[in-house]
Amino acid sequence: MQLDPRFDGQVTRIAGEQAAALVESGATVLDVRTPDEFTALGHITGARLLPVHLSASAPAVIDDMDQPLLVCCEHAVRSRFTSRLLAQAGFSAVYELEEGMAGWRGPRAFDQAPLSGPAPWLVDNVDLLPASGRVLDVACGRGRHALLLAAAGFAVTAVDRDAGALGRLRQQAVRLELDVRVEEMDLEAPGVDLGAGRFDLIVVTRYLHRPIFPQLVNALAPGGALVYETFLISQAERGHPTNPEFLLQPGELPSLLRPLEILRSREGDFDGAMVASVVARASVGRRAASALSPEQIVDLPVA
Repeated sequence: MQLDPRFDGQVTRIAGEQAAALVESGATVLDVRTPDEFTALGHITGARLLPVHLSASAPAVIDDMDQPLLVCCEHAVRSRFTSRLLAQAGFSAVYELEEGMAGWRGPRAFDQAPLSGPAPWLVDNVDLLPASGRVLDVACGRGRHALLLAAAGFAVTAVDRDAGALGRLRQQAVRLELDVRVEEMDLEAPGVDLGAGRFDLIVVTRYLHRPIFPQLVNALAPGGALVYETFLISQAERGHPTNPEFLLQPGELPSLLRPLEILRSREGDFDGAMVASVVARASVGRRAASALSPEQIVDLPVA
């Protein structure tokens, strides 16, 4: 993904007391260092963690596009990419910590934090994903996965029934020149059709509608991969969701995905929720010739 350096002019660089005052006023702080740096070196209290190589998902995970937003890294190098991306995506009040955390003199916290971006299950399994092709992002919301995968070179179709979220995603994809096609769709309507053999990768996270599983399987191209993760029934003990229609029974997810080949799976307490997670592949016909490499997501040029 190439960004336009002209958007640097829409980013305000601040340090010292000015930065501390912005944080004190309630600005969102987005820290784009690694999780190890975030915890070991300390971070601004309340900061959200989104490593720079996953920054393409940032426009989808920050609620208010007019809220003051302070981007920081260790030495104000990586933050340049993310702040430019957010400005180009249409955020109106983007600030960058001019000296980075190396120059921050305010208080620091040293706790761990979850990623404020794509599902870790997707990121942790990039070695099982195709290197290119067509992606279907199911129940995409504002498109945290659609934007990331489009930035990695995929042609993405993002479906959801939330017209407002899709409109925002469409605008951001256009501004970032990403190949994302949005489609308003009620996935729970009778007769929903995702097509046959259309997609090399399908991503579904935190969504469950059991009748749609045959459509998901049918929509995979030969050798295509499906990344799926959603809540287990034991999540109800934590307060949300509680409707059993939206919660999996133990061991249920692999059975819903037959006849796909299960490549990796897990169940239990991960990333603060009780979930079941699977990466599966259409095992008939050809297999994917190559896999997505981490470098396809990581290699995000700043200049």
